Amino acid sequence: AEPLVETAMDPDPFVQFGRWYTEATEAVRHPQSMVVATAGADCRPSARMVLLKDWGPEGFVFYTNLSSRKGRELAVNPVAMLLWYWEPLGRQVRVDGDVTPVGAAESDRYFATRPRAAQVGAHASDQSTPIDDRGALERRVAEVGEQFDGREVPRPADWGGIRVTAREFEFWQNREDRLHDRIRYRPGGDGWTMDRLQP
Repeated sequence: AEPLVETAMDPDPFVQFGRWYTEATEAVRHPQSMVVATAGADCRPSARMVLLKDWGPEGFVFYTNLSSRKGRELAVNPVAMLLWYWEPLGRQVRVDGDVTPVGAAESDRYFATRPRAAQVGAHASDQSTPIDDRGALERRVAEVGEQFDGREVPRPADWGGIRVTAREFEFWQNREDRLHDRIRYRPGGDGWTMDRLQP
């Protein structure tokens, strides 16, 4: 792997993320897949894979059922850690940030672009709660599908976007000697400061 050298890194971590993300799209089947780690009031961490749907200086956006475990945890503890791992590039990016909900209009616009089956599923699934069996879920999906037959499926009130506003980045590059390169960005001055972390 090419070494990660500070002088080759963009001073803006969003620009640097864009470079790596573009390279990942050419090497990885689902570069938008990321881990979202949260913790609720009990401080017990939980993590899951979600899809990055939008990003820029204002933050990184994913969508979810806001009544799900992650939604409930973020409501009481609005911070999250994001993690991408792109193999075979041997790269990781971590983003630590504060969480805010995406506005209703933006969530509506994104929901309208989802396949109809996914829209129906968002209404049918009470995410993260127990259900008797797969058949019960499939019956619920069929019922909701009939309910909206012949008309647009509206966004459920408890479904929407989460924006993670970055307060720290870490770019990690695999090295065969296990002395991996780690470059961290944190806010400082009028922009971001950069330092190297030991592996």
